[in-house]
Amino acid sequence: MKKIIGTSPVLSPLPLLVIGTYDEDERADMMTAAWGGVCSSSPPSVAFSVRESRYTYENLLQTEEFTINIPSAAYVDEVDYFGIASGRKTDKPKVCGLTVEPAPDVHAPMIAEFPLVVECRMVKTVPLGSHLQVIGEIVQILAEEDVLDENDNPLPERVDPILYDPRGRTYHRVGEEIGQAFNAGKKFQTTVYQI
Repeated sequence: MKKIIGTSPVLSPLPLLVIGTYDEDERADMMTAAWGGVCSSSPPSVAFSVRESRYTYENLLQTEEFTINIPSAAYVDEVDYFGIASGRKTDKPKVCGLTVEPAPDVHAPMIAEFPLVVECRMVKTVPLGSHLQVIGEIVQILAEEDVLDENDNPLPERVDPILYDPRGRTYHRVGEEIGQAFNAGKKFQTTVYQI
């Protein structure tokens, strides 16, 4: 029997994203975001949510370009810090000893130590209540070679991304592969039930 547990963000776990932007003085800022993911295949687009009071939001209004940096689990402390400190008051990457580089195809910074970076141009914002959803079209994806398979696809176990549980407020790792998408359910296609 299911128990009623109330309303809150319960989709879990969520990918942990680090949003990179430049401010008006060309200073790099990094913000941790968990409310995000893919929102369109064509054009390839991603979305994340940010509060309008955040420094990242101000930066986005000016540049309309950003990076989504995918950190590996080895950087959980740094990524947590990016979520609790303000870029208005501190140079977060410098405090954490991380290397900031300019993204090659958009006007936004990226973290060199993180294995995956998605370069984006903002195409739309949608007010949703406490947060503003930012939708960005993917311009380019950069990946460290050692996280790629023979077809240049990033492998989750090699990227070792950080996952976030919003109800428990805890970080996790990706588990084992349990099936092949668009294949595991084919066993049900042989059985036809008449309605």
